[in-house]
This record gives sequence, C-alpha cells and structure tokens, in this order.
Amino acid sequence: MSYDLTTDIGKVRLLTSDTGTDDDTRTILGDHEVQAFLDLEGGNVKRAAAQILDVFAANEVFTQKVIDAQDVKADGAKVADALRKTAQALREQADSEADGETSAFEIVDFSYEASTRGMYW
Repeated sequence: MSYDLTTDIGKVRLLTSDTGTDDDTRTILGDHEVQAFLDLEGGNVKRAAAQILDVFAANEVFTQKVIDAQDVKADGAKVADALRKTAQALREQADSEADGETSAFEIVDFSYEASTRGMYW
C-alpha cells in the first residue's frame, strides 16, 4: 500500500506511522477515520496525529497490559506512555506554529488617508 504525502491524510499517516508497506500490509485506520480526526482537530495535521496517537495509546493499554511469556515481553503501559509523549510533542509543535503565525503577521492599513495622517506638506 502506498500513501500520498501531498494530502493531509498522508501527512497524518506519516506522523502516526500508520503507513502500511509496499507489500499491501493494511493500515490501522481507514482514510475516512483519519479524515474524521482531521475534522475534529480543525484540519490541523499535527493535532489530528496527536489525537490518533492518544487513541493508539489507550488501545495499547487495553490490549497488551503486561505480557511476559516464552522470552517475549510486552508492556502496554510503557508503549502507551511513549505514544502519549509523542502526541504531546506534536501538540507543542502545533502550538508553537500557531503562535508563530499570529505574532509574525500584522494587518497594516496602507490606504492613502492612513499614509498621509500626521504628515504636513
């Protein structure tokens, strides 16, 4: 399976590692589910990815818990913690980007009247 990195769905898949592989391994979420997360997060790719990672973390805890059998160890809580930390980092990046956008732009009135205000000829 391939995914399109020029779309928001593809970018969310990249950030969540829900990409499938070239040998048709299925993704965890369908495109409609990824789009639903994008809709819930106002179209913000990083926030949608963060929300998905939080859902994955919850599922990890529900399904794995702590398993120790036949030299195989799995700790769902530790995996979930790592997923939540990644989700938090994505939210912080989204916040930082949003802060940068609002502080980098200012609306300036360039009308003739505004440009001649206070000027004496």
